[in-house]
Amino acid sequence: SRGLGDVYKRQLSLYAKGFTTGDIVDHVADIYGSKVSKDLVSRVTDAVLDELQTWQSRPLDPVWPVLFLDAIYVKIRDGQVSNRPIYVAMGINVAGERDVLGMWVGTGGESAKHWAGYLTELRNRGVADTMIVACDGLPGLPDAIEATWPQATVQTCVVHLIRGSLRYASRSDWSKITADLKTVYTAPSVDAAEAAFLEFADTWGERYPAVVGLWERSWEQFIPFLEFPPELRKLVYTTNSIEALNSRFRQAVRRRGHFPHEQAAVKVLYLCVKRRDKNRSNPTGRVPGWTKILNTLVVTYGDRIESAIK
Repeated sequence: SRGLGDVYKRQLSLYAKGFTTGDIVDHVADIYGSKVSKDLVSRVTDAVLDELQTWQSRPLDPVWPVLFLDAIYVKIRDGQVSNRPIYVAMGINVAGERDVLGMWVGTGGESAKHWAGYLTELRNRGVADTMIVACDGLPGLPDAIEATWPQATVQTCVVHLIRGSLRYASRSDWSKITADLKTVYTAPSVDAAEAAFLEFADTWGERYPAVVGLWERSWEQFIPFLEFPPELRKLVYTTNSIEALNSRFRQAVRRRGHFPHEQAAVKVLYLCVKRRDKNRSNPTGRVPGWTKILNTLVVTYGDRIESAIK
């Protein structure tokens, strides 16, 4: 019946928000006055596995102006519970649509080597070109990106740099540090950014040398960003899309503690990707102000973009 279908949809939504099967059993009893078993809830959520498999191998558009590569760590029981990375690729296509292109469970070792395989998979699924790839400063990852898409600009994700910086600093200084770093990544030129960074290092270097060292090591992968026009800079450094997605992932993972196996973890994160909240920022969908950004992309990258516009 339609009513039963609505209950199933509600179960999937709750599962994506981090509710465990036991939580959902209790919720259905409280709201609907019905008793369902944990086994039924599991069967409802398992019904998305075929859809997930199709989604993971679906063909992709040939050109993605911007890709974001990231990883979230979750606890998975495989003999014993351990932290495992789930690698995530999100992109923005020439129509300005954000989408998650793929998710893969890693072993935790040799991340750059794993990424090389995942990027090859994306290319084999149709991604022939990308202009900007924003990622963390993982050694070997820029080489993997260049081997897959030789013309791509590899950009160390500013959000990753800021997040990494705060990891080394006292919480009471976070707001001051982020404000001072903003003068670096919003500087109008490389020279201005270097001057702003020297001032930052003078202010914070004695108290937090690890923060200064992080930016120094990442500088060569950070400065390509400074050549971008303002519209592209904002698109890359805000990374609202992947941050919104990570927030959903963390919410779904936090309540569970750990997952019994890889498939269970990917299933939950897939439901997070597909979830739509009314009047809230969703991780997939159209980028605001895309027409202006597209014009900037065409001026900057010419035929590489124009050939893909339909």
